[in-house]
Order: sequence, then structure tokens, then C-alpha cells
Amino acid sequence: MRDVQSDKDLRGKDIDKVGVKGVKYPIFLLDKEMKIQHTIAEIDMYVFLPHNYRGTHMSRFLEVINAHRREISIEKLKDVLMDLKKKLNSKRAEIHLKFPYFIERKSPVTHNYGLNYYDIYFKGVCEEEYDFTLTVSALGMSLCPCSKEISRYNAHNQRVNVSVSVKMNKIVWIEEIVDIIEKNVSSPLYVVLKRADEKFVTEHSYENPKFVEDIVRDVAISLDKHPNITWYSVEAESFESIHPFNAYAYIEKK
Repeated sequence: MRDVQSDKDLRGKDIDKVGVKGVKYPIFLLDKEMKIQHTIAEIDMYVFLPHNYRGTHMSRFLEVINAHRREISIEKLKDVLMDLKKKLNSKRAEIHLKFPYFIERKSPVTHNYGLNYYDIYFKGVCEEEYDFTLTVSALGMSLCPCSKEISRYNAHNQRVNVSVSVKMNKIVWIEEIVDIIEKNVSSPLYVVLKRADEKFVTEHSYENPKFVEDIVRDVAISLDKHPNITWYSVEAESFESIHPFNAYAYIEKK
């Protein structure tokens, strides 16, 4: 049958990205404790299309993912991209994976276990060189320093979402980034809290007030100390409990 996608195109326009978006696919990863975690990723895949080709071959993207279905990880993502380049005869390939990730956390006093949920994002680009970015988003608690200072009885507090993106020269575990985030908010969040835990979290956050500005600076300082991180960005968005808007801060390593 005629291969229409491979027809010559005479309009003289390269296409920077062409591919497939929103592919739902089961993957598994090794966590820091070397245990396998199964999850479902939403995958976007693109290649560069030169001006002389009319279209790309969409099925080949899925063939590559199928071939690597047991190898989707930070360590193996470069191999996936190399195969995309080869299979689609392109000089550049790009892949994005978004997926939920769970880490077991104990409550601070009664040590009840719960599974905390985190949003993870992989971005890999392979052209002449390979570039990989890991993004981890985690919820924590922020307690307002100003509110604590001016109020006699309490201080307003709320959940804050902190997103950290990093580039690395050696493997950085998702759990390492989560730990950095949760150590630099007013308090981590816990799935299971008994009364003794709730008392601890309330008092701990009260003694550890943070603006979003404080959070991004403190996270950045911790990231500066990590020997395997070469670049990072940090953003914090606080879902304000006494305002009809959110507070936001962003910092990036130059």
C-alpha cells in the first residue's frame, strides 16, 4: 500500500515537533529501596520532521514504547529516545512522562503508615546530546509568619504545593527530592493522623512558620548542597485560607 506519510513535501517548512500526546501506558520503576512500583503514565512523544517529508508514522512511536515497556526509568530513557530517532529517521526526539508516585510515610507520633501521593514528570530530549529533567511536586503545609506575629491566638495555615525540577550528573532519586521539599515546609502532610499526631503537626508548624518566599529559598539552599544536581528550579504555590487568591514564588539556579 502507498505510504502517504513519506510523500515528498514541497512547502519547505520543517516541523519542530510532531508525534503523539496523551498515551496512557502502564510502567514500573525502581524506588530508592530497590522495590518495584507499578504506575500508569501519560506519555507524549515527539520527533523533528524535516521539510521534505509530508508526515510522520504515528504507529512507530507506540512500537518503540512497546519494545521498552519494562525499561521506562531515568536510567533507560535515553535508550528509548535513541530508538525513537532511529525508528522515525529523525535527528531529534523528545519524550514526556507524567505519572503518580507513592511513598510510604509514618505519622510522627503514633507511627501509623499511609501512602503519600506525588506528581512526577520526566522530560527527555535527545539530539546531539541527551538532556533529562526530573520534576517532583509535593504538598506540604505553610503557616504564615506575619499572621503568627500579629495574632494572639493562632496563625492561618494552608496547604502549599512545591514543585522542584532538577538536572543531574548522576542519579537523583525521587525520594531525595521529596525529602528536601518536606523538610523545608512548615510541616509535611500525613495520610493517617491520630490525635497525638495532629497535636504534634499543629504545634510543629506553629513553631516553623514559612512564607512561600522562605520555602523556595530554603529548598534552593538544600538543592545547592546536593552533589549530583547541576541545575534546578523551585516553585511554591500556597492555597491561601484567608484570601481568594494564591501566593506564589519561583527561584531558579542560573
